[in-house]
Amino acid sequence: MSSATVELLRQRLSVLQPASLAIRDDSHLHAGHAGARDGGGHYHVDIVAMVFAGKNTVARHRLIYDAAGDLMRGPIHALSICAEVPGAV
Repeated sequence: MSSATVELLRQRLSVLQPASLAIRDDSHLHAGHAGARDGGGHYHVDIVAMVFAGKNTVARHRLIYDAAGDLMRGPIHALSICAEVPGAV
């Protein structure tokens, strides 16, 4: 488990001012997968933030990918996302 990558992702996503944020490293579930062999991890993000209000799923995910930046081209191979607005969950 890469706690360093989780912490970096947490720092990057803080720009979205989340009301809540949970990040889980699921890399162990993908042992043997090509991305795992190359060093990229598999992560799941549950994030609740007002910045998602009025945005569809694709727009919400773009905000997250933009915030994650270069982590998506290295330490993170796959990112599963649940992005909600406060009060909607």
